[in-house]
Amino acid sequence: MTSVPVLRDEPQQIFHDRREAGRVLARLLEHYRHDPDVIVLGLARGGVPVAWEVAAALGAPLDTLIVRKLGAPGNPEFAIGALAGGGRLVLNDDIVRGLRLTAEQVRTIAREEARELRRRESAYRGQRPPLDVAGRTVILVDDGLATGASMFAAIEAVRAGEPKQVVVAVPAAPESTCHEMRGLVDDLVCATMPSPFLAVGDSFWNFTQVTDDEVRLLLATPTTDVPPRVTDPVALLRGAAVAAPAGIPPDDELRDLIGDARFVLIGESSHGTHEFYTARAEITRRLIVDHGFRAVAAEADWPDAYRVDRYVRGHGTDGSATEALGGFERFPSWMWRNVVVRDFVDWLRRYNDLTTRGAEAGFYGLDLYSMHRSMRRVVDYLEQADPVAAERAKRRYSCFDRGSGEDGQSYGFAAAFGSGESCQAEVVRELVDLQRNAAALMDVYDGDAYFDALRNAWTVRNAEAYYRAMFGDRVSSWNLRDEQMADTLDALARHLDRPGAPARVVVWAHNSHIGDARATEMAADGQLTLGQLMRERHGSACRTIGFTTSRGTVTAASHWDGPSEHKIVRPALASSIEELLHDTGIPALFLRTDHPEAAEVLADTRLERAIGVIYQPRTERQSHYFHARPADRYDAVIHIDHTTALEPLRPETIRHATRDLRP
Repeated sequence: MTSVPVLRDEPQQIFHDRREAGRVLARLLEHYRHDPDVIVLGLARGGVPVAWEVAAALGAPLDTLIVRKLGAPGNPEFAIGALAGGGRLVLNDDIVRGLRLTAEQVRTIAREEARELRRRESAYRGQRPPLDVAGRTVILVDDGLATGASMFAAIEAVRAGEPKQVVVAVPAAPESTCHEMRGLVDDLVCATMPSPFLAVGDSFWNFTQVTDDEVRLLLATPTTDVPPRVTDPVALLRGAAVAAPAGIPPDDELRDLIGDARFVLIGESSHGTHEFYTARAEITRRLIVDHGFRAVAAEADWPDAYRVDRYVRGHGTDGSATEALGGFERFPSWMWRNVVVRDFVDWLRRYNDLTTRGAEAGFYGLDLYSMHRSMRRVVDYLEQADPVAAERAKRRYSCFDRGSGEDGQSYGFAAAFGSGESCQAEVVRELVDLQRNAAALMDVYDGDAYFDALRNAWTVRNAEAYYRAMFGDRVSSWNLRDEQMADTLDALARHLDRPGAPARVVVWAHNSHIGDARATEMAADGQLTLGQLMRERHGSACRTIGFTTSRGTVTAASHWDGPSEHKIVRPALASSIEELLHDTGIPALFLRTDHPEAAEVLADTRLERAIGVIYQPRTERQSHYFHARPADRYDAVIHIDHTTALEPLRPETIRHATRDLRP
């Protein structure tokens, strides 16, 4: 039974602790490494461990800037402003007026905090004067921002010293605060911007309070002339990686990774890369032939994939793999109607022709965009199995004909905003009817037919909810889709199970679905993924393999429903996992994320690239990168350094984009 999507209320952590967050910021500030004018100031106390890592990585001097939050009377955690050294006071006038605070009340709060500020300055520095910021590039670092009051006060205090530049760098902050601060400084690095933003501490696994002793110790520990880290991350990864020509790992490595897992989820970091598709197809052939896997479940609509399944099993009316793929008409058609998938489908048909009846390998879809096509499939089945039930289904599904036609988004908009009828009750009734009458409806000559009808009814039910959710918050619709995939995958495995022989299934989907959301910044939004759900449900019986690339070309569109283009993939960004794997110098590699030499490197939070069906090189950092911990996101990674664009079955639809790598 499909579960109801639940947005997680518990904190969704991105960074292990402040020191790791500092190392992430340091990678994003790499271009300041060779600037002799740079100094780093950590806001005491929580910002100092973060700042120490930044300063050590940049080889820059470190000092602290003490800023005291001014708490509201009776609620000291609620900031009305902040006080920095030199008497710099920043107040939130709207809050002060809203609380009806008098000038004397504000002065009293400020005097109390000023005493604590002076105590801390003496405790942390002793007799050492603060660093002179005049003419310097000052990087202000904190462990995060909420309202930004403390940082605003810090900026004012530093500006008074006439620096050359002021840079602010924080691991986590709300987008609104980052946007407001951007206009006040020369450079701003907000490593992550969780939404909704609840608290700074929610971005950390370990957010224990920093003590005065820790601050004193860090300030006394030199950051200039810090020797390089004993471990070179590139060297560690190079030693842990296994050459995988064309992205195909050696048999023994694949066998060791898979073990007795029932589900192997194989990803892709774009929907239009030839090498990802060919490597995935070859790995799947080996899993079917050598390891007894019985199904491929793709990020594809159920009815379109089921047409392919009928072909590879020797049923249906299609005479070739190209014809069988003809159902994939919805944008982006190249995602499945391409030469690699055609060749795999051809192979699967030949394999099944030589396989014992009942042991064939099938091809199925997990997605939910086929609402109207799935309705037709349900009705078509019932017209053969129970004509009376077919008439009931037609009446129920006719609810969607009242104004929205075949457009699911139009239906969702009308239902969500009250300008059209909701069909939720009707699709649920039809699904319940189909389940209640299973024994009577089960097809005697082809047991798959009822299962097909049932999955289509589930798809209609979930698609109806998805299209309504599209016009609510983004996370709800995303979660509905990935829960549909997980539930369909589980239902498929149960359907294919045989006594003493549990079914084994390969999944083809984007990294954004097969990767574990808990290891990414998207988890802070409450976002779920297929990979996370399957790990939670099946533990070690699920294995995930992500694909990455550094550069090359890709088939993608410039906008939704736009023509497919061969686009140039920009070289991977510095501090990304793709650039780190590129630096190993291995053209194509296979890397276990739990390898003893690689695990520590891959446990760090790094940028990761995701190209879907749309690629926007000019806004690549904002549009296609996110933060993730590869060690927790995948069980293994296959990196193919230079990749090429996927070829659709209809090459005349491709546009060749001009070379444009401008930011």
